[in-house]
Amino acid sequence: MTKLNTFEQAVADYEPVLGLETHIELDTRTKMFCGCSTAFGAEPNTQVCPVCLALPGALPVANKAAVEATIKIGLALNCRIAEWTRFARKNYFYPDMPKNFQTSQYEEPLCEDGYVEVVVDGEVHRVEIERVHLEEDTGKTLHVGGATGRIHGATESLVDYNRAGIPLVEIVTRPVPGTGALAPEVARAYTAELRDIVRSLGVSDVRMEQGSLRCDVNLSLNKPGEEWGTRTETKNVNSLRSVERAVRYEVRRQSALLDAGERIFQETRHFHEATGETSPGRSKEEATDYRYFPEPDLAVMEPSREWVEELRAALPELPRKRRERLQAAWALGDKEMQSVVNADAVELIEATVAAGTTASGAVKWWLGELSRRANESGDELGALAITPEQVAELQGMVDDGRLNDKLARQVIDGVLAGEGSPAEVAAKRGLEVVSDTGALEAAVDEAIAANPAVADKIRGGTHAAAGVLIGAVMKATKGQADAGTVRQIIIDKLS
Repeated sequence: MTKLNTFEQAVADYEPVLGLETHIELDTRTKMFCGCSTAFGAEPNTQVCPVCLALPGALPVANKAAVEATIKIGLALNCRIAEWTRFARKNYFYPDMPKNFQTSQYEEPLCEDGYVEVVVDGEVHRVEIERVHLEEDTGKTLHVGGATGRIHGATESLVDYNRAGIPLVEIVTRPVPGTGALAPEVARAYTAELRDIVRSLGVSDVRMEQGSLRCDVNLSLNKPGEEWGTRTETKNVNSLRSVERAVRYEVRRQSALLDAGERIFQETRHFHEATGETSPGRSKEEATDYRYFPEPDLAVMEPSREWVEELRAALPELPRKRRERLQAAWALGDKEMQSVVNADAVELIEATVAAGTTASGAVKWWLGELSRRANESGDELGALAITPEQVAELQGMVDDGRLNDKLARQVIDGVLAGEGSPAEVAAKRGLEVVSDTGALEAAVDEAIAANPAVADKIRGGTHAAAGVLIGAVMKATKGQADAGTVRQIIIDKLS
């Protein structure tokens, strides 16, 4: 196997070109072409009917709510909404696709020619949207008996058709050149922005861990000034962090192959969460391989301009405007707000403030200690086992003088370990600040007696020397004394 280049070496020699295809399951009550439920987590093959199983004689009927949701997405992405559109059959064999074709859109997508802007490292990157089209999802194949969950090594494969026929929106970007070393961060920022936009519309929960948002990452490399290279497509990447890692790995892998004079094959690849690596899937098809033709069982759709404008007028506040409003309300500078966005913490901080704490307190914990914990564990920030309400409670205890920051970090340990709320953890572990002035004065007296030379300096007016005595008191109280109160007691005693 060719040794991978470093990322820095790769982007010094080659220019990455991104392309992202994002699939979003819509949050409709019923499937795209039938009345079956779309509820997540049902027993396998209990939410199926003759239409979504493609039994002979069954005829589809398009879900108006799904069409409306797709138009909303297109409008929010600055797209042109088609005046005339239709469905097509995309023909290919896959075990979890009961029809042997997917009802999708091809030459006449519902939405075209949009864009999304993201900010990375202070630079604005415009990602152009080629198309937003509506289709149906496939079922789900489970490979069992092996160690990896993939077909290699499995003893049997099971198919669950509950997901087959769920409304699915595919958002396809045009190629995105010019990102250079920021390509992984741009890919992540775009996916995060797209997720936030769709969530704000209320048309999908866009939960990547449940598969309601799945991202296919296309990447190619070329030497500066040369034609774009051959692309690979890493399929079904299911977290923001993994989108970034997939781009980074493919840049390193492809550059090493090109340096060795080897060929890049146009293929799909699998992303492995445990290692951050990709592996070959299958050779990548072109559109002609799918033998598209118009779906004969569904009528042409002609969204009226009045309906489209009604939907446009009813769009909610979109994430970019919302961030601008929150930045002003929270009194954050551009760099600090960008750090909040990069950490995917906007909603977490907003919910924490709504739970009763200050923006500065919420930002301190989510961008500081909790971001550090998430980075160490490799989790998304929002996946940590602590809620905005608990963070607000924690900061409230700090504000009330019941905890200092050191003790608060120990309380976080307990909350993340499932020991209860911050107040419960502090009580169980005996972590609250010592507020008994009698006990503090006794500890100060012991510190003065043990450090007479330091005490003399303070008596002589060198108050900065109080830090030595404060440290002694903090050690004696196991960090549970309030440093400000201790300092004042010391100064009062020695002045």
